[in-house]
Amino acid sequence: MASTSEPAGASADSGISGASDASGISGASGTYEPAAPVLEVRDLAKHYPLTRGVLVKRRTGAVRAVDTVSFALGRGETLGIVGESGCGKSTVARLLVSLERPTAGTIHYRGEDITRLSGRALRAVRRNIQMVFQDPYTSLNPRMTVGDIVGEPFEIHPEAAPKGDRRRAVQELLEVVGLSPEHINRYPHQFSGGQRQRIGIARGLALRPEVIVADEPVSALDVSVRAQVVNLMESLRDEFGLSYVFIAHDLSVVRHISDRIAVMYLGRIAETGTGPEIYGHPTHPYTQALLSAVPVPDPEPREGRERILLAGDVPSPANPPSGCRFRTRCWKARERCAVETPTLTVPPDLPGPAAHPSACHFAEERAVVEAPP
Repeated sequence: MASTSEPAGASADSGISGASDASGISGASGTYEPAAPVLEVRDLAKHYPLTRGVLVKRRTGAVRAVDTVSFALGRGETLGIVGESGCGKSTVARLLVSLERPTAGTIHYRGEDITRLSGRALRAVRRNIQMVFQDPYTSLNPRMTVGDIVGEPFEIHPEAAPKGDRRRAVQELLEVVGLSPEHINRYPHQFSGGQRQRIGIARGLALRPEVIVADEPVSALDVSVRAQVVNLMESLRDEFGLSYVFIAHDLSVVRHISDRIAVMYLGRIAETGTGPEIYGHPTHPYTQALLSAVPVPDPEPREGRERILLAGDVPSPANPPSGCRFRTRCWKARERCAVETPTLTVPPDLPGPAAHPSACHFAEERAVVEAPP
């Protein structure tokens, strides 16, 4: 059956732009702490064991997918996480929704450590922390109708909607995300990619969660559809008071929707700050290299732009470099970088917007020609 076209009215310039006013302070460690955090992550780590042998397996090492990651998420705030493939972004997402157990560290939701919860206690927390998956083609069961997919959370949490009202609740959710309530009896293959992602968002909204973890929700979509989905998520954040952890490769998408941004490299956060701080005043060499690769449509500033080309390949997370993990590709690397691990803290000698947390011994501001937001 032919795919249904995108709903009318969901234009690329629709939706609500602008960041929430979640303010923050610098703690003793120099890291940004949003006011009234709803989610706090402290020293989170996830190591996957490497084994050898068939009958008798011996542990020979571990893949350090996530290693000592810390951040806080405020109410109504969007935290964007960016980085190269394999840096641990999706692993952080799975840990936040308890799809995997951390090797070390804690995740506090409203002051409660959820990393040790199980059974009914974990189910209650999961109602408030939902996830939107990356691929809208594989995250929806092709044998279930849209009504069954969006209404499935009500089967797990029957207290969220009385049984007689579930059909109406599903239709209201479809309408909220820009789909017709009449689509309730259709199957996923009858929708386009953007519409399937809207179905996934509706499923995430079903239980009225407080936090939504979006793991690259637009990377599998056409460029023309990405803006529609991002603007939809932005308007839903303001309408329902949601807090987002938004993971993406596209730096322009993250800049548009995020209040704060965390740049990850090889399992750790390299730099974090607000959008103007990261995009206008980057201090970590890795962030500067990422921004130098963003296409600039205006030919005049593009000609005077310096492209930063990193040497070598990304090291294996099974055998990360000692000290600073970025040192093997960094043009500023010194002997200190090999023996001392830099902490994510505000550099003492940088003024103004450049004074934000950066995990570099030699952090300094570098002029970067910005792409338009």
